[in-house]
Amino acid sequence: GSLVVNYPFDDDEQGIAIYSKSPDDAVFQQLALSYSKENSKMYQGSPCKDMYPTEYFPHGITNGAQWYNVPGGMQDWNYLHTNCFEVTIELGCVKYPKAEELPKYWEQNRRSLLQFMKQV
Repeated sequence: GSLVVNYPFDDDEQGIAIYSKSPDDAVFQQLALSYSKENSKMYQGSPCKDMYPTEYFPHGITNGAQWYNVPGGMQDWNYLHTNCFEVTIELGCVKYPKAEELPKYWEQNRRSLLQFMKQV
């Protein structure tokens, strides 16, 4: 896991990790930033230093393909085939947090979720 908002495209024609700009790239960046700005740890861009010391996401967002290539991913398919503007929100470095930690996750993401919904 990580703490980042990932937006399309998730892959490119060459199959390598390189920025893959969609026609609506500016809109996707705005949506991603609307979420990350309300989560201070995410917005700082280096959430999992212990696990991934060199990983950095400027302002807590990333183009999916620039991070790592995912051919045939759902967010790209939805965008291309249904015009659904989908982003992937990674909520933390630990994939399976303990139940008692869930209220902390809610508090860290509540404002982000509200701000994201306002974008509609």
